[in-house]
Amino acid sequence: MSKLLMSCYQLECRLFQKVNRHFDKKVLNLFFRTITNLGGAIFTIITAILLLIFSAESYKMVAVASALSLALSHLPVQIVKKLFPRKRPYLILEETKYPVNPLQDHSFPSGHTTASFSLMIPYILYAPLLTFVLLPLCLSVGLSRVYLGLHYPSDVLAGGLLGTATGIFCFFLLN
Repeated sequence: MSKLLMSCYQLECRLFQKVNRHFDKKVLNLFFRTITNLGGAIFTIITAILLLIFSAESYKMVAVASALSLALSHLPVQIVKKLFPRKRPYLILEETKYPVNPLQDHSFPSGHTTASFSLMIPYILYAPLLTFVLLPLCLSVGLSRVYLGLHYPSDVLAGGLLGTATGIFCFFLLN
């Protein structure tokens, strides 16, 4: 591994540990264990379906773009996880704090972060004022993945970029 890559990895590990070390704080635990579910498959799929069914007519195409973005974003996530089989940080870094029964698949990129961004970006593009609510939610989902010891910061960054790109693509494809 080159010196530059090693330096980047060491910096990322330090950043990961600065976030993960707060794992034992009750209020943060409650917040991050709850918010992380907003990027999970059950929540994002149900949300997409409910938005398709109950959106006002002016938001129907945005709901379709959002649902399509969510569906399409999972394909590259699975492909990249197979191409870059990165172990989760709790398996590599000593003293990592993590929940009981953590995920066992590969960590790169973060699927939860990808899902939350892919679902929300079409809404942000359609109604920019929603940015003030939806962007902090998406960022919190990403931060929760590091806090819970399940992802490195670069996993979250890649997931955010992937979800954003998919959301933008689907929004402009359908609108």
